[in-house]
Amino acid sequence: MSHNTNKRIAQNTLFLYFRTLVILLVSLYTSRVVLNVLGIDDYGIYNVVGGIVLMFQFLNVGMIDVSQRFLTYELGKNDGQQLQKVFSTSLIIHLIIIFFLLILAETVGLWFLNHKMNIPTSRIIAANWVFQFSILTFIIKIFSVPYNASIVAHEHMKVYAYVSILEVILQLAIVFLLKGSASDKLILYAILMSFVTLLVSIMYTLYCKKYFKECKFRNDIDKQLLHKMLSFAGWSFLGNIGYSLKMQGINILINLFFGPAVNAARGVAYQVNAGIYNFVSNFQIAMKPQITKRYAMGDTNSMMVLVHNSSRYSFFLLLYLTLPVLIKTPYILHLWLGIVPEYTVMFLRLVLIVTLINSITGPVATAIQAKGKIKLFQTIILVITLLDIPISYIVLKSGYPPYTVMYISILTELIALIARIWILNALIPMHISNFIIEVIGRSLLVFILAAIIPTGLSQYIPDTFTGFILICIITVSSTTIVLLTVGLKTAERSLIYKKAIRTIQTTKS
Repeated sequence: MSHNTNKRIAQNTLFLYFRTLVILLVSLYTSRVVLNVLGIDDYGIYNVVGGIVLMFQFLNVGMIDVSQRFLTYELGKNDGQQLQKVFSTSLIIHLIIIFFLLILAETVGLWFLNHKMNIPTSRIIAANWVFQFSILTFIIKIFSVPYNASIVAHEHMKVYAYVSILEVILQLAIVFLLKGSASDKLILYAILMSFVTLLVSIMYTLYCKKYFKECKFRNDIDKQLLHKMLSFAGWSFLGNIGYSLKMQGINILINLFFGPAVNAARGVAYQVNAGIYNFVSNFQIAMKPQITKRYAMGDTNSMMVLVHNSSRYSFFLLLYLTLPVLIKTPYILHLWLGIVPEYTVMFLRLVLIVTLINSITGPVATAIQAKGKIKLFQTIILVITLLDIPISYIVLKSGYPPYTVMYISILTELIALIARIWILNALIPMHISNFIIEVIGRSLLVFILAAIIPTGLSQYIPDTFTGFILICIITVSSTTIVLLTVGLKTAERSLIYKKAIRTIQTTKS
């Protein structure tokens, strides 16, 4: 990778990290204040009514990836005319999605809200107002997808980060406005949330129209391109729905065999995991456009270097965050929840292992998507993913504990990783043995060596906040030392040492 490419990826990753951190902190505070302002019942109504609209999200599943992939690909080929066709076609598809969403939401959704939902009679009118503005908010978000995809494809993450931060700050401001309002707070909250979404959408649209030439709609439908994009979206949808079926299927099995308390334990584990994985997904978002662009340019050698490096770096970044949690899981959960549901510790530890494996597969999947031929890929991964359900049923029926389902997930993730590598090699010839040794082998070795000292010392460190901070310092130090000696290649170590020396010299002068 060139120096400019490395610098751009690093800058974009930092912007996305900053975005995630600010959004996380502001959102945690906002959700608490919203609950106090609206009250438990109205807060519950807002979430459950919004959930009805989100049920129709399946219409748009896959289109975000499709828009990003096709826009990034044409940018890599430097074909301005085709790039504009992709944008216009993407916008047409999203307008069609909006049309079907409106029909379904205003018929099935409205019927479900008024005849099946358990909402107090005194709040049914307010709930209907919330429903209509939730539809409007969702429509605006769907319309914004091609513009957001353009920003990511052009790698303007700075704008993406700043606008996202502005959005959560405005959402926080809404809550304080509600406090002094004499109007129905639930209805006003829904209206103002729609207004913020509209404002953000306008900002993205104006930015794209000003800086990206292709972001001007032309009613010139390329039927062949439309078919390709819809086909890609369809197969992407298959993969996404497979994952959703697996998650819900396992949830139902756990409920049938063990009851809702164990569902809560699994839910808590995945909630913590989602927060941690956000930081790695930001890095992979920054890498995605470069992988696709290099394939479009025909530079598959450089693309494979990016795939190898981003797979390793994703694992290493995630390891920094997961290792302290893996070692001090009981203390962290007790500090956060107070009363920790049974099995939560095991669920969280095993979920984090699954995520570590999954972090390696993300760049491989991006490379497969860059090729555009995802039918075989999605079909095989769907079958492997859904295998979790029957195997978990057999295991739980045999009397094994509930967290055993996570061991099965680890196994299927490993099989899926091998399948992804095999499919990528079939599409774009690569050195499989090199990937296994340099990426999987190095990652596993770093994990084992980095964990030895912190795990051993944790037995002698008390379960206090000071003790947890000490473990964090030890794990970060241990991981860094192992990375510099084992995880990184000679050229990478040399580059880091040179930059460190240059920084020290600059500071002294």
